[in-house]
Order: sequence, then C-alpha cells, then structure tokens
Amino acid sequence: MDSYGDLVAAEDVLLFVNAAITSTGQREFHSDAGEQLLSLDFLHAYILGNYRDLYAGVLALDINDHNVALIVRRLLETAAEATADQRRSEGRLIACRLATLPPQRVYGLFDALRRAGVNNRRTRAIMRDWLSARPDPAFDAVKYRSALKRALRHAHLAPATAELGTFVFAPLTRKQYTTPLLETWRRAHYEQAALYELPYTAAEGFAAKHRIPRNVFLERIAPRMTRLETLRLQESAHQAGAAAVRTDLSGMPLTRLATYVLSLPVQDRVQRRAELTRALETAAGRVAGVHRGSWGKVTAVLDDSFSTSGSVHKRRRPLAVTLACHYLLAALADDYRGLWTSGRADALLTYPYGPTPVGRRILDALDTAPSRLVIVSDGWDNAPPGLAAEVLRIWRTRLDPERRTSIVHLNPVYDAAAFDVRRLSPTVPTTGIRDAEDLPALVELAQFAEGRTGLAELITYMDTRAALLMGVPDEERPR
Repeated sequence: MDSYGDLVAAEDVLLFVNAAITSTGQREFHSDAGEQLLSLDFLHAYILGNYRDLYAGVLALDINDHNVALIVRRLLETAAEATADQRRSEGRLIACRLATLPPQRVYGLFDALRRAGVNNRRTRAIMRDWLSARPDPAFDAVKYRSALKRALRHAHLAPATAELGTFVFAPLTRKQYTTPLLETWRRAHYEQAALYELPYTAAEGFAAKHRIPRNVFLERIAPRMTRLETLRLQESAHQAGAAAVRTDLSGMPLTRLATYVLSLPVQDRVQRRAELTRALETAAGRVAGVHRGSWGKVTAVLDDSFSTSGSVHKRRRPLAVTLACHYLLAALADDYRGLWTSGRADALLTYPYGPTPVGRRILDALDTAPSRLVIVSDGWDNAPPGLAAEVLRIWRTRLDPERRTSIVHLNPVYDAAAFDVRRLSPTVPTTGIRDAEDLPALVELAQFAEGRTGLAELITYMDTRAALLMGVPDEERPR
C-alpha cells in the first residue's frame, strides 16, 4: 500500500503532466499569457526540485513540444545537481525525445541554452549528436542557417564539411558550391528560376527580393512545400479571403485537419462536405489503426460552447481538438454516438456558441447505457453550474458503484489559477489533451488520475513509455 508521501508524489506528477500536455504559455479563453507562463514556470520548478527522476521521465509521455523544450533546458541547466546515473539516463531520454521534435523547435532550444549560458560538456554532446544525426546537413544550412551557425559556435563544433562551414559562416565568399542545394541558394540571389528549387521558407525571402507577385510565387513553389506549410497557407488564405493552395487533405494529421476545417466558413463546409468528411474519417482511421472498432459502445459528450473559441493565439483550438476526438472515437467504437453541448447533430458544421450545459448532456449520454463515456470539455459547466459534478457523483456512488460504465474527462485547456486542467468531478478521472491523436494513451493514463493505482504503478508506466521511446526490446521493458 502506498504511503501518504507516495500518494502526494503521484498526484503532483499527474498535475504536472496535465499542464505539460495542455499549456504552451499562451493566452487561453479564461487566462492571459502572463498567468499561463507564471503557473507553468512554478510547476516546472516544483517538480524538478522535488522529483527529478519523474520530471525527466515525463519526456516519454505525450506532452507538447513547448514543455519538452522547457524540461530539456531545465535538466541541462541543473546538470550539476544530478548524480552520474541521473545524467546518463537523462541524456538518453533527451537524445531520443529531441529526435521526435521539429527541427525549428530544437534550434530554438539551442538558442535558449546559448542565451542562458548553458555550455557544459553534456549539453555540447547532446547538440553534437543531434546535429550529426540530421539527415541532410545542406538542407538545414539553407533553411536554418542563422540558428545552425549559433549552435555550432555555442557548442564549439566543426561543420560536417569545409564547404558547409564556408556556407554557414561566409556564404557569399565562394563563387561556386559543389553541393547542389548550396549552389542553388547562391544562384537564387540573381536567378529567379533557382529559387523554386529551394525550401519554401528560404525561397520566400528571395521571392520578395526579386519582387515576384505572391500568387505566381505560391503557384510555382507549391511542389516544394511540406504538407503543414500548405495547410497553414490554406488557413491564412481563407481568413484573408484569398485563393488557397490546394493539397491532399487526406494526408494531414487529424487535429491539424480539424483546425483547418473549422477555419472554413460554414457554407464552404457544406459545399465540400464529402471531401472534408472523407479526409477526417481517413485521418481518424489512420490514428485508430488496429484498435478500430474495439472500444465497444461509446458515447461522447462534446463541448462546442463559446469558450471553445480559444484565444487570439489558439483560435478555435479547443473546438478543433474536440472535433478531432469525435471522429477518432467514431473510428475506435463499435457503436458510437456523439452529443454536442449545443444540441447540434452535424459535427462538420459545428462552431463555438452558447453556454456549457455539460451536466445535461451527461444525463443524455448515460441514458444510452454506454460501456465507455468520454467527455471532451474545458470543464466550465455553467448551465446550470455544478450539475455535471452532481450527476457524476450520484452515478458513481449510487447508480454505478461497480463501474460498469467507464468514464473519463479529457480537457484541452490548462487552468492557470488551479495549476491543472479544470475538473468536472472528483469522482471521474480528468486528464489534459493537446492532440486527439494522443487520446488512446491519455485514456490509459487517466487510470492513475482516478486514484485506483499508486506511485509504483505510475513509475512503471513511465519507465515502460521511456523504454518504448528509446527502442528497448520488449522483453527488457519494465513490467
């Protein structure tokens, strides 16, 4: 049986995990950026100071990239406080986790370490190993030249080749490069056709230099753009009322695709219903994988109230996560029903509107007798206030004490004042969610938030996830 200290530790770590999943330090509907940053900074300092091993272990969970970078930075800043064994295990975790981050995020982390004056041997080794593992150094040199130059200087590293070093530190001093991409960059200074062979972000600057009309540039550079770059341009074009760059939506990640769908006017969604529905269902099926149709009878309570409009930094982000969860749950379930707080029946046409009658929808959901009830909401139950908590309390303590119906609350919004995601009821586990793609793993994590398992089980779970991240063979993983 866990001691009181173990129970407190488990609760503290789960609190931090929820924050690390949902908060990016940006403004939310109910709190500004300053509150978010202050709250998040306190949690990082508290967990690192009291549970260093668990703090590092959180890197193996489905937390957002912003908090991955913060954890790595704090671990490297405090390397002197770690034991030799801790430094070794942290180094392996950091190396494996950095390999999963977008390169611009890693270069941003290196810049933060440089500004903080963190330049110990372990930091230099991590930077060296990450840079040497990059699949195309020339591509990085073109796309992230300034960041790469600062990283090489800070870690006292030599470029992969002498030519690459010349390009990074004095690119215009050479009359010709043997590496094709570097030579293309050089030619793009005076030859318009060359810029269309460069990565989009590098070509964009040259297009402005040559005064190429925006629509002409976008049309010709489209084959060089990544899927995410294309999707961002689609979203911004729709917001500006301009023609969008077309792309194959079926290849987009589920949550990002849902964000794009919600950026479209309702009339456009009606006209493109078949295309958008097919893309969302395809993305959801891809995430569900082998678990498709294995969750039995599932009912979801889905929050599309006005607060899901998010903020200027996270426009419609909570609603996008909810919409993506709707399609994923439909793929995971054998029998599925989604109930929106607005009462709408057409998920594709949803938009943020009205109060949050979560309690009423939970009553409707329990009437369907599901084997699994999933609630996706920011937790601001206000029509009437507190009904959800009372319904869930009575259901758990009187009507279903045997827990025939599994209930979990997924919350996409961090509550800075509470240092946690807002909970509907202490009788139901709540966990944060950043991307719908993480939903299956987060439902598994919710068992720890419910209090039916303790610190030892939580540590085993985190060790298993760490072993999976680091590629440890199955027979050697913790049990």
